[in-house]
Amino acid sequence: MMFVHCEVDMNIGEAAKASGVTAKMIRHYESIDLIGHSLRTESGYRTYTEKDVHVLRFIKSARSLGFSLEQIKVLLSLWQDRSRASSDVKALATEHINELNAKITELTAMRNLLETLTVSCPGDERADCPILVGLSDQLTERP
Repeated sequence: MMFVHCEVDMNIGEAAKASGVTAKMIRHYESIDLIGHSLRTESGYRTYTEKDVHVLRFIKSARSLGFSLEQIKVLLSLWQDRSRASSDVKALATEHINELNAKITELTAMRNLLETLTVSCPGDERADCPILVGLSDQLTERP
């Protein structure tokens, strides 16, 4: 006996559960053309296939790595283009790594400054607070 794989339609709630992406985000991804618009039943309900769920899982995975929606659009087009060069994918990933490293540097500097301010604060009943003074100084130092 031979079985033929057929795509089973599911509603947005089922697609959300299967993909781990909320129904609200699925609608958003459709509205910004990150994913194609879903098919509709005669009564107007959205329907999704396993292929759609696979794309949603891809998006969720890329989002978990911090890729922007614009970067994900590019990744999706590269993922779906079997004639693409892997160097294109690597270039995008490398660019993202550089962005992450810059954010890490910025966050580390923020944490270090806050730690320094916190250590200098006695945390007692006095009104003097080096943390607030430090924050105020940061406001006057920045353009």
